[in-house]
Amino acid sequence: MPMLRRDLPVPLYHQLKTAIQRDIEAGRWKPGEQLPTENDLIARFRVSKITVRQALRELSNLGYIRREQGRGTFVQRPPLEEGPRELTSFTDEMRHHGLSAKSQVLEQGVIAASPDVAARLEIALASPVFRLRRLRFAEGEPMGLQTAYVPMAAVPGIADLPFTDASLYDVFRSRYNLYPASAKETHVAVLVTAEDAALLRTSPGSPGLSAERMTYLSDGKPLEYVKSIMRGDRYKIVLDLVRPPTT
Repeated sequence: MPMLRRDLPVPLYHQLKTAIQRDIEAGRWKPGEQLPTENDLIARFRVSKITVRQALRELSNLGYIRREQGRGTFVQRPPLEEGPRELTSFTDEMRHHGLSAKSQVLEQGVIAASPDVAARLEIALASPVFRLRRLRFAEGEPMGLQTAYVPMAAVPGIADLPFTDASLYDVFRSRYNLYPASAKETHVAVLVTAEDAALLRTSPGSPGLSAERMTYLSDGKPLEYVKSIMRGDRYKIVLDLVRPPTT
């Protein structure tokens, strides 16, 4: 890491944060590796403890590192960048990022559609619905909790299938000849509850992304309703904005 420039108007904590971030992005620090201690960074860069802690706090907020009480500071995989994209499953999304996806099935079975689920799927109240709740992993790290609701009329027998390694979209296509054509997804910033935090291996009250997706077939018929809670330190939403031409 380069030495800090005291002749620049840029705050020292920001320079230190940027230097560590660039080293992580360049692969000089690998995921899981421990960073030097606060005292080591203070001595190396000749800065105060406040400066080091501010730099590490910002890196933690950005998802580049995690700080473990009594153990130290460790590098995480950089947050996954998400923006406008094609309609894909979580499994395909992770493949796009070069990561292996796994799932832990928390709940799987047939339920009676609640008023909210029935309205979204455009089916009668209490109609049989397949519910699949999974903890989603990338490279063994929890990324989010997802609960999917699918009308049983469209997918008979699906409740008996294994979903630890299977993609729900792959099952739609291969077993039922159903091809998701479009979706509408809404994201809202939330604080992770204590119950969800225990599964996601994060702290209660930490930032998260709540997502709701409605998936449709080509004829506009609803196929799937999904509710997700994703770790806020593992995702960031990136949008490319273009100013419209002036007339």
